[in-house]
Amino acid sequence: MTPATLARLIVILLLLLPPFLPARAAWAGKNASPLLLATVHKHPPGGKSAASPNSPAPPRPETVAVPDRGAEPPAAAEIRAVDRGPLPKISARSAIIIDADTGEVIFARDPDRPAQPASTIKVLTGLLAIETLKKNDLVPVSNRAASMPRSKIYLNQGRSYPATDLIDAVLLASANDASVALAEKIAGSEWAFAQRMTRRATDLGASRTVCKTANGLTAAGQQSTARDLAVIFKQAMQNREFAARIKRTTATTSFGTSLRNHNRALWQISGSEGGKTGYTAAARQTYVGKFKRRDREIVLALMGSGAMWDDIKRLVEYGFASPRATMVRSRPQPPAGNAAGPERGAGPTILTDTKKTAIASL
Repeated sequence: MTPATLARLIVILLLLLPPFLPARAAWAGKNASPLLLATVHKHPPGGKSAASPNSPAPPRPETVAVPDRGAEPPAAAEIRAVDRGPLPKISARSAIIIDADTGEVIFARDPDRPAQPASTIKVLTGLLAIETLKKNDLVPVSNRAASMPRSKIYLNQGRSYPATDLIDAVLLASANDASVALAEKIAGSEWAFAQRMTRRATDLGASRTVCKTANGLTAAGQQSTARDLAVIFKQAMQNREFAARIKRTTATTSFGTSLRNHNRALWQISGSEGGKTGYTAAARQTYVGKFKRRDREIVLALMGSGAMWDDIKRLVEYGFASPRATMVRSRPQPPAGNAAGPERGAGPTILTDTKKTAIASL
């Protein structure tokens, strides 16, 4: 008898002997880890495995895959990292770019570093004024408001101005005098208004922002971060009136003053939707703004810059050149011994650093 014939006989005997199923399965799958091949026999309705002389021939056994309990379970998801290439060279001490639709962090440099925000904090001043006042509400100007240093539109002490004009002056011309006049109109004092600004920032998701002034002039204890500024601006742009006002390059007040937007990105950088600049000696140059190209929108913020416009251009180009992170889903596999499988409702987790972004489905 040849070895090949002997092997075939052994296989036939193993298939015809149900009592030895475990041994047979182990023998057949010896080299098949992580799956064992098991033979499943279909028994007649009576539940007996032995065939009677008059019964039809038993069906051929079916071979199915059975997980090896000792093997590692398949991963529930595949993480696909997006390599965004060389990082932009910028002078800013802290900066961040986020996807305006998903909140994905595209780039970050020390984004939670607290610092003086300078005039970028006027985003909150303008937003609160829009939310609180009617356009034709008259805003009186106190001696304190009129005496604010530049930038200003030189409001006259004792005179009242329409709120709509002062809001434009704050958002476009970064007027310090108009900021304080609005604050006093809304809250009675700049100090009380600054407290409202802090609460509004927290409501918007900017928990590290503390306001002490309505115009961003340097004050002890006042702070924000690049991440907070981006979050605040992203939310403020959901207000249609705010978004429409801050996108204008020029405006003229009812009392004849011409206002020119300080945000040069509107006419120098493609896709600018609006933004706010700032500068003080303590803060250096600061900026927050939104940009849109085709179907993608990004929000960027930077603080402590020495070459702000160069930084903005590089960050914008980097942000739009970066591919979106992708999520690769695979069929969930329950861990060994756990028939319940993965927890229902588990959402995607965003994993980020300053160079790569990945999304994993957990």
